[in-house]
Amino acid sequence: MMWSRRRFLAVSSTATLGGLAGCFGLTGGQQQPTESTTQTTPPSANGTPRPMPDTLEDVELGLATLSTGFTSPVDVAIPSTFQGTRHFVVDQPGLLWLHDETGQREDPYLDIRDRVVDLGGYDERGFLGVAFHPNFGENGKLYLRYSAPNRPGTPSNYSHTFVLSELTVSPDATSATADSERILLEIPQPQSNHNAGSLAFGPDGYLYVGVGDGGGSNDSDGGHVDDWYDAGDGGNGQDVSQNLLGSILRIDVDTESGGRPYGIPDDNPLVGKGPFEEQYAWGFRNPWRFSFDREDFYVADVGQGAWEEVSLVEKGGNYGWSVREGAHCFRANDCPTETPDGDPLIDPVIEYPHSGDGPTGIAVIGGFVYRGAEVPPLDGAYVFADWNAQGRLFAAIPSESRPWDIVEVPFADDVDLGTHILAFGRDARGELYVCTSDQSGVGGSTGKLCLLTLP
Repeated sequence: MMWSRRRFLAVSSTATLGGLAGCFGLTGGQQQPTESTTQTTPPSANGTPRPMPDTLEDVELGLATLSTGFTSPVDVAIPSTFQGTRHFVVDQPGLLWLHDETGQREDPYLDIRDRVVDLGGYDERGFLGVAFHPNFGENGKLYLRYSAPNRPGTPSNYSHTFVLSELTVSPDATSATADSERILLEIPQPQSNHNAGSLAFGPDGYLYVGVGDGGGSNDSDGGHVDDWYDAGDGGNGQDVSQNLLGSILRIDVDTESGGRPYGIPDDNPLVGKGPFEEQYAWGFRNPWRFSFDREDFYVADVGQGAWEEVSLVEKGGNYGWSVREGAHCFRANDCPTETPDGDPLIDPVIEYPHSGDGPTGIAVIGGFVYRGAEVPPLDGAYVFADWNAQGRLFAAIPSESRPWDIVEVPFADDVDLGTHILAFGRDARGELYVCTSDQSGVGGSTGKLCLLTLP
């Protein structure tokens, strides 16, 4: 039998985005476990009990490789509609691949390469995120986030157009087309980087959308607006009145209002206060992956040259960029901790430097709180990574004090994770999936999807 190089592997017990930080700049459809898993130790592959480590420092991880052959797998969505048996992997050039209980189809589930900008080498644009409606099994609606060539309304000297769209497909089908595409939102993108890309439905049933700050370094390149912070050059993160950049948006995809193809939740913080009522929180640079854990909303924001951060985000919160990078002043010895209106610039719950002792990196990759049974010691820990961490994985335990302590969780010696972690996913059981690549750009076929296990 001839196998496509895209054909998924059977589950085994072993096993891009480049330059995301500094001047480079860099799941949807995630599911909420219905209840906490009990603290029992699952058996190993040969049926013998696995020992329970005393602390996270004693944990060694394994991997089950589910699929290989991707170019740049930047998102994985696992709809609860199918009891977690279907894994949809976003490949950055414009393909969505389906892995289910039968393995991998020879052809992609969805191909939108004709809608996505041409990619090659290092590139932060492309097909960046997918989310499935909570009632996908009934309405067949899924949501795409991608970078398109300049569309009407995007200045000719801008890089591309941010697109958020909706498809209606047959829920049980193993392939789909984009013929039903309905455009929900288009945003002019001045630079090619800081595109964010996360989509996720929250526990409130609304769709949350990550939007980067427009790109460039120091918030001084074209496309950035003046803001209230006179010590800086301006920037979209601190602006809520001139564009949607540098924000997390929250919209109601089940209604339409104000001439928009979507609704604005009545309790969005800027309702009645300006032209961009979609905004839920702001002060972000490049929120590369966010996730919900019950009511908690974790947003990882890629820093510039010094600090990476993860915040617990709340409605109407301002998370500091570009006045602050993490909990530190950006390009200044002293800076405010609140806006002129008295709104606080909220510090992250997790931060780590680009150099020094302990965990370091250059571009945080947001993850999930672990709620599964495969790796009991991780229960309740927020698991994340850094793009430049050469296959290392980090975990932080929520605590009252900030920032939370970070622990590196190593893999067993025989595990080949890949050099670059690009994204995480979580299924309805609370198990975690990792998308990785050995490439620092969009190319090749080293990308793979793995499930976290114990060795």
